[in-house]
Amino acid sequence: MSEYTLMKGNEVIAEAAIRCGCDGYFGYPITPQSEVLETLAARQPWLETGMVVLQAESEVAAINMVYGGAGAGKKVMTSSSSPGISLKQEGITYIAGAELPCLVVNVVRGGPGLGTIQPAQSDYFQACKGGGHGDYHLIVLAPASVQDMHDFVFLGFELAFKYRNPVMILSDGVIGQMMEKVKLADYQPRLTNEEIAERYGDWATTGKPATRKRNIITSLELDSARQEQFNFKLIEKYKRVAENEVRFEEFQVDDAEYLLVAYGSSSRICQKAIELARAEGIKVGLLRPITLFPYPTVEIQRLVPHLKAVMAVEMSAGQMVEDVRLAVNGKIPVTHYGRLGGMIPSPNEVVDALKKFIKEIGK
Repeated sequence: MSEYTLMKGNEVIAEAAIRCGCDGYFGYPITPQSEVLETLAARQPWLETGMVVLQAESEVAAINMVYGGAGAGKKVMTSSSSPGISLKQEGITYIAGAELPCLVVNVVRGGPGLGTIQPAQSDYFQACKGGGHGDYHLIVLAPASVQDMHDFVFLGFELAFKYRNPVMILSDGVIGQMMEKVKLADYQPRLTNEEIAERYGDWATTGKPATRKRNIITSLELDSARQEQFNFKLIEKYKRVAENEVRFEEFQVDDAEYLLVAYGSSSRICQKAIELARAEGIKVGLLRPITLFPYPTVEIQRLVPHLKAVMAVEMSAGQMVEDVRLAVNGKIPVTHYGRLGGMIPSPNEVVDALKKFIKEIGK
């Protein structure tokens, strides 16, 4: 039976993993996401569901353990924060190239380099434009609450297996560290090899029966013509994802003359900023992308004819704003406002930036 409790965002990632029937978690500690591994260690799910929890010797080791588990058709996941996710990029592109399902959680901190342990949203390019090599995409989910952190574990695995593609939950230190009331889902049993094959296809390396050919998991293809055809296959898959899986949320856009576009914790700040701006007579609304890939380009394009301008708000030097500009396609002015290096913008700062922008464009 579902139940309500008070939990940190990082803690609920661990709890949701246990409840969704995850087979294995492989990770390595790094602030501000270490509570994921710590909570799993404290919960001891291997005694409850049989779930494997292993602290690897490094981030590189962890993602390759995920690669192996995914190849066997298991629900496997890892989590880290920005520098640790960078170390996992080789493994992530191998997993994407082998068309395997898995879940990767990034609780983003400020960078570049070792940077700071404070929250940021400066890993957007890495997550959405391919942090590793080759033509591939992750499906990227951006939580804005502790409840989202919980729900996106279930959704992430669902999408990962539906499309045989790695999924990333792109969170940040604000959502990971905050505590909120969350409704926990009922427990789902771990799947057997037979159930995996029945639901998702008989592609996993679970042992060869006499009824089928060998399943081979690899991202290597030395024949260039065949590799090109495989790339075309991936492109078609990403098109299906874009057609069917775009998710977003809108807030007071019906009469809006100006639009804020923000994801994650920045979208929560923008909701308060909109309340303040409207009190001053500025008609502004919010579009919150829930999927960062696929991006809600079509919805932004639908809103553009009714708007005077758009401002992207993100805790970075301006990364998502490039996708906003692509969607707007020069039809109205677009700008960016953000804080960097672990600094969090206040609602008043967002309103001041919007008023300055309106004055600059004269609309």
